[in-house]
Amino acid sequence: MAKKENRTGDTASHVGFAGEHPRLEATSELLRELVSHLRQNRTQLREEWVRRITEARLLTAMSQEEIFAEATSVYDSYVEALETGTFEALQSYARNLSERIIPRGVETHEVVGIVLLLRDVLARSLFAKYQTDFEKLNRILDAYEPAANRIANTVAVGFVQERERVIRQQQEAIRELSTPVLQVRERLLILPIIGVIDPQRARQLTEQLLRGIRTNRAKVVVIDITGVAAMDATVANHLVQTVEASRLLGATVIVTGLSPEIAQTLVTIGVELGKMNTVGDL
Repeated sequence: MAKKENRTGDTASHVGFAGEHPRLEATSELLRELVSHLRQNRTQLREEWVRRITEARLLTAMSQEEIFAEATSVYDSYVEALETGTFEALQSYARNLSERIIPRGVETHEVVGIVLLLRDVLARSLFAKYQTDFEKLNRILDAYEPAANRIANTVAVGFVQERERVIRQQQEAIRELSTPVLQVRERLLILPIIGVIDPQRARQLTEQLLRGIRTNRAKVVVIDITGVAAMDATVANHLVQTVEASRLLGATVIVTGLSPEIAQTLVTIGVELGKMNTVGDL
């Protein structure tokens, strides 16, 4: 009896997979038909999409020629993703597109908007093509919508990731500009610090200073914190570590411009003041 039950279970399992196979084949066939329709009507659908983009006042930082060129590439990548079921090429194109248009001031909502407009244009063309065959229209849409959703997500995520990368680069550049290591004369550096010092900026400050000491073979470094109103215990400890790291590289550090509040913080956290050279001002 046990063997009979196992055979029955195996048969049921096999039938289950066999039942799924025709559905997959049907979906693939519908997507092939969809791709064929999109390729045959490429010019008309692309022009309608560009018209809708212009009408919605999206990508206003770009010329009409630029919009048309990018729309052509996006459309072809879109159709390729539908045909192959792979999204790597589309994701790569989305990143490359983002690199070109982010410096032009294009916003995330504009990119999401144009992808949704393309989806709408294509859906309307399907309604027009299959308006007399609602059953097939429903099956086509059932096959199209999951792929269209993933395509929209792929483009949006690619744009957001690239935008975040650009923002990080800009923040890094701003931090570097806000903490310049200046060579006053041979082997003498000065690091003027202005504004708020958070732990991230403190780490970056240390890295810049140590690179400057090594590059310029500095023997004396002046850290001027006149422009820093206050710092918490974490950042104060980081300042002490910066002084120690500089000393290990052979440079003597002089800290100047301490405010009463910062001086109290250094005392409170128990800094060995004998290891830190300080002067009131330059």
